[in-house]
Amino acid sequence: MQTHRKPKTENRKPSFIRIGTRGSALALAQAGLVQKTLQDRYPDIPVELVIIKTTGDKLKDVPLAQVGGKGLFIKEIEEALLAGEVNLAVHSLKDMPAEIPDGLMLGAVPLREDCRDAFLSNRYGSLSEIPSGGRIGTGSLRRRVQLLHLRPDIEVVPLRGNVDTRLKKMETLGLDGLILAAAGLKRLGLGNLPKAFLSETEMLPAVGQGALALEVRVDDAAVREAIAFLDDPATRVATTAERAFLARLEGGCMVPVAALGQVAGDALTFTALISDLEGKNLIKDTLHGAPEEAASLGARLADMLLNRGGREILSEIYGRPF
Repeated sequence: MQTHRKPKTENRKPSFIRIGTRGSALALAQAGLVQKTLQDRYPDIPVELVIIKTTGDKLKDVPLAQVGGKGLFIKEIEEALLAGEVNLAVHSLKDMPAEIPDGLMLGAVPLREDCRDAFLSNRYGSLSEIPSGGRIGTGSLRRRVQLLHLRPDIEVVPLRGNVDTRLKKMETLGLDGLILAAAGLKRLGLGNLPKAFLSETEMLPAVGQGALALEVRVDDAAVREAIAFLDDPATRVATTAERAFLARLEGGCMVPVAALGQVAGDALTFTALISDLEGKNLIKDTLHGAPEEAASLGARLADMLLNRGGREILSEIYGRPF
């Protein structure tokens, strides 16, 4: 009598997961959240963090716009991922360039944390309370131009470093306040520090702000499948539109751009802006579409803003025709 054997099913579960991360307090908090979620889901799979020092960590006192901006905080981690030294990387999505290296992909984009910017001050309860001539610290060109657009009567002071460093500099430099990402403060357990949160109409966030990026090798099906449950569809759609906008503008930290996708049911609302370096010429608009149109919506709004003066702004910033 002929017998039939059941075909063997491939065991896709990875034997271990090594997560590449920066060593900053925020990066470790973010990677730790992913580590704990994976350990809870797969108690039989060892999950460890591997700290990797990046170029951005070494250049602590140089404005990002002067040293290349996006990519500075992930390049070495991506190299370790491609080399097989780690098999998963956790980044802040806003640190990722629009183009991902060959062989790598976004395996998951988890549920987004608060995407707003936060106002911190030891003297004032809100940005509007700061008197003319006041001084605000931020290391972000995007925040700088929007601050100057809102309050051309204040001075924006370049500021880098971790949260503790910036809080100390607020005192030592006599600053009236700081602008930081709400998501980072909340992930560090410092959500009680902000005096106010800035709405997207006041301060449009950076592309991907508040979202994490779980990057994997394309050919690592086991890890890809293991982390798939962490992907949040609404966050993926919103950030797809944002990153398509960024890709069309060839953007990085050198370019004052901002974007925010928001998904409600079967509708996607996408808002974005391009500004000159002083916040005087700020071009902003909104488009609506279906979630499946996310990438095309982002690119379409980019073209709209380019045609309304953005092309001239970027040509001046890049020092070449755009």
